Amino acid sequence: MRYYLALSLIFVISMFKVSFAQEGSSDVSILTQTLRGTVVDTDSDNPIFGANIVIKDSQPLMGTSTDENGKFRLEKVPVGRVTLEISSLGYEPRTVPNVVVTSGKEVVLNITLQENFTTLSDVTVSSSRNKGEVLNEMATVSARTFSVEETKRYAGSLNDPARMVSAFAGVTGDASGGNEIVVRGNSSKGILWRLDGIEIPNPNHFSDEGSTGGPINALNSTMLANSDFYSGAFAPEYGNAVSGVLDMKLRSGNMEKRESSANINAAGLGATFEGPFIKGKNASYLVNYRYSTVALLDATTLVDYGGI
Repeated sequence: MRYYLALSLIFVISMFKVSFAQEGSSDVSILTQTLRGTVVDTDSDNPIFGANIVIKDSQPLMGTSTDENGKFRLEKVPVGRVTLEISSLGYEPRTVPNVVVTSGKEVVLNITLQENFTTLSDVTVSSSRNKGEVLNEMATVSARTFSVEETKRYAGSLNDPARMVSAFAGVTGDASGGNEIVVRGNSSKGILWRLDGIEIPNPNHFSDEGSTGGPINALNSTMLANSDFYSGAFAPEYGNAVSGVLDMKLRSGNMEKRESSANINAAGLGATFEGPFIKGKNASYLVNYRYSTVALLDATTLVDYGGI
């Protein structure tokens, strides 16, 4: 009986999530929020000036364009799910679907655009070359960038990047419930984890010795920015990688507005605080605390978990 009560409690808290803000909208009839971000070139990371950002099917039509720093800002966007259409001269248009806009937190996006190449007539160039020189000195294939927002969309990801990448081609997960990553049949021990350019050991709770996975990820998704996953053809900086690379990045706090949020899910309960040190300056703080749901259940003596 105690076992079923514990499972019911986990289900209830995983379905419940609450967010609040220190500064909210003054209009109680229609909740709105600010949507802002940057648009950069995929290859060079240079900001794109004059890119058009439009909210699809908005009435009246809502849109804006980027400034010289590639930044854009949309005020008073109604809460809900919106689809953004981004276009710029010389770049392929891009659509970002299902962007969740909530009243408790500003939406900050980092959007990349790919250059649009035009196919011209064939040109033949011939020259002598050293036969000992390789064709490609640095491979750039088998790489994928993903955002934290994507970890909330993939079924069964549980806001865990490691579980999300198991849905990529050539990658499988652990059927027993862990987040071990198996790339093209290689051992999961060959996965390299990096955080802001620093190699880190297994960032998971309840992990086995010598493993690179576990049931619960210690990295909180609310603290992460866009990150990279490599399933092969690693760059030279990933010298210790054998199977794959998860290169994680920490995000910066909101530089324009102080915000706070709380959440409760199957992994734990936590709170996040962020905002500028001084308004108008490019300096911010970001603080997060999370406590394990499993430890709380163990404290209630409903279920006895070992090894907490």
